[in-house]
Parts: sequence; structure tokens; C-alpha cells
Amino acid sequence: MTRIALQSLRKEYAGQVAIPDLSLEIGDGEFFTLLGPSGCGKTTLLRMIAGFNSIEGGTISFDGTVINDRPPAERNIGMVFQNYALFPQMTAAKNVGFGLQTRRIPRAEADARIARALESVRMAHLGDRLPGQMSGGQQQRVALARALVIEPAVLLMDEPLSNLDAKLRVEMRETIRQVQHEAGITTVYVTHDQEEAMAVSDRIAVMNLGVVQQVGTPAEIYRRPANRFVAEFIGKTNLLERDLRWQDGRATVEMGPGVSIDVTGLVDPATQGRVQVSVRPEAVSVAAEGVPAEVLDETFLGSHSQVRARLASGEMIEFLEFSQQSSSLKPGVQLRLAIETHQLTVFDPDSGASVARGASA
Repeated sequence: MTRIALQSLRKEYAGQVAIPDLSLEIGDGEFFTLLGPSGCGKTTLLRMIAGFNSIEGGTISFDGTVINDRPPAERNIGMVFQNYALFPQMTAAKNVGFGLQTRRIPRAEADARIARALESVRMAHLGDRLPGQMSGGQQQRVALARALVIEPAVLLMDEPLSNLDAKLRVEMRETIRQVQHEAGITTVYVTHDQEEAMAVSDRIAVMNLGVVQQVGTPAEIYRRPANRFVAEFIGKTNLLERDLRWQDGRATVEMGPGVSIDVTGLVDPATQGRVQVSVRPEAVSVAAEGVPAEVLDETFLGSHSQVRARLASGEMIEFLEFSQQSSSLKPGVQLRLAIETHQLTVFDPDSGASVARGASA
């Protein structure tokens, strides 16, 4: 297992700054994900760790040793690419063993390691297949086995599931998480898929424009987003702009005509005036009393329905309906919505930063 330390990293392309100043620490055996939209710098950062991209400033260290000047072949990394990068003329077993051949591993040891690697990704029975005879999911399993068989110190994965269909993505992310857990290899994983990141990661770094917005466990990032960007990028949220008022030591925001909610325990005591309240769809439910709203539309999604409604203020709010009965939430229906206060996050409307109690400035 290997600790990775990134200190004040900077990356430029033709004078344009892609990553201005980035620092991260990744623990021994950790499954660490770089998550963000296209162009945020996550793949650039992964390629810097791999040694494929130059570094204009800062250091990358493995277990305290700076590796900036080491070529990729001397960094002891395994790499899984988006496009699998398998040799089409080689069988699955030969593809897996290619890295061992270049390292001059003795034949008997190499065969044993290839067999173990294929077994770990449930491909032992297809070792004689050519890539053209395998499905996308099977090819990705072979690519993963090839990265693991060299027993790397660090495993790097760049959008490995993006070419698979939805069902295969779920199956493969479970396989990747299980294999990584069993191998105990420090893993840096790149994806733009929030659900995928939540499912596989020990911790996540959310990135935007080359800057890390927040680092935390999936639960921390989802439940306590550091800023508005993270709240909107991780899952769905309703952002409602409101006035926060303090009276007799209590902070309240008015969510609808005559309906206020107490946010005293959620916000920093210095917060007052205009704020943005982030309300996750699952924090909203139909109730006998609450915020008045009018249903706009309903989308049936199998296990639940996604409902959009209009508040008296004219703002839209989205929530989930899990009733197993035939839905009565048709357009035009008037209803009341209850909001789970403990699931809210409050942001400064100008900076977008969280004003939660204990939030860092």
C-alpha cells in the first residue's frame, strides 16, 4: 500500500492554467475518486500522477519520496483506461500477462499471477478469448486484471465505465470496488458520474476549473456540501433564496405564506439577511400541513415518481413520491409540502459558500 501526497501542484497548457495550486493527501489502500464535470482537470491530474503530463509546479510523492522526475515505467502504477486499450490479436490471458513479459517475470510465476488476476475479475473461463470475441464488460474486466497482475503500488483508473451500458456499469463498479478492497491497492479513480463515485469511493474530491471544492466521504459531501457548486453537482437539489431572520436566539426562514422553518442549529450564528437554502428532493413530502404548492408534472420512474411543483413565490420545487398506489399528483393539484429541516444546507448567495455551523471559511 502507498500514501500519495500532492503538494501545490500546477499545470499549464500553452500558458493557460489548467490546475493553479492543488494539494491532496490519499491514504494507504484508499479508494479515492476525482469527481467533476468535463474540463475540470481531473484527468489532467491523474495523468500527472501517472507521469504522462509535465508538472509546472509542486510535488507528487509516493510514501514520502518525490517522483516528479520518474518516468511512468518507474512509478509502479497500474492504469485502466476508458477505451480498454487491449491488443486485439492477443487472448485475454496474453493481454493480462503483457506487463509481466516486459518485466521479465519467470514463466511459471507469470502463469500463476495471470490465473489469479483473471480469477479475481471472474474471467478465468475466458482466458483464451480474443478481445473481439468479448463484450465491453468482459474487456473491461481483462483491462482491470492486466493492471492488477503487475502488483502495482498505485492503481489509476480514468473513466473506466463510461463506454458501458447502465446495467453493466452497476455490475462493473461493484466488481472494481470488491477487487480493490481485496487487493488493498491505493486507487485513484476519475469519473464525472456522481452515483458511480458515491458507490465506489472511500473519499471523493469534487473538482471544478482545476480547483478542489471539497474532500470528504460520500455521505459528508452529499449531506454537508461545502458550497453551492458541490450541492448542485452531487445529486439534485432545490435552491430557494430566502431572508434569514434572528429573533430571541432563533433563526428562521419563511418557506411559504405563513410557513417558517427553524434553522438555528444549521447556520453559523453570524449569518443573517439573504441566503440560499438547498433542499434535496428526498427532504420534501406531501403532508396535511406545510408549504402550499401546485403540481406541475409527474414523471414515473418505477420505484418512485419525480414530481415538480410551483410554490406561491413562483419558484419550482422537485420532490420524490414513493407511494405504491396510483398517483393522484396530477397537474393543477393543490397540496402542502413538509420539509425535513435537518436535511437542509444554507449558502451565502454571493460567494456560494456554506454558512453551516462549523463550516470552514
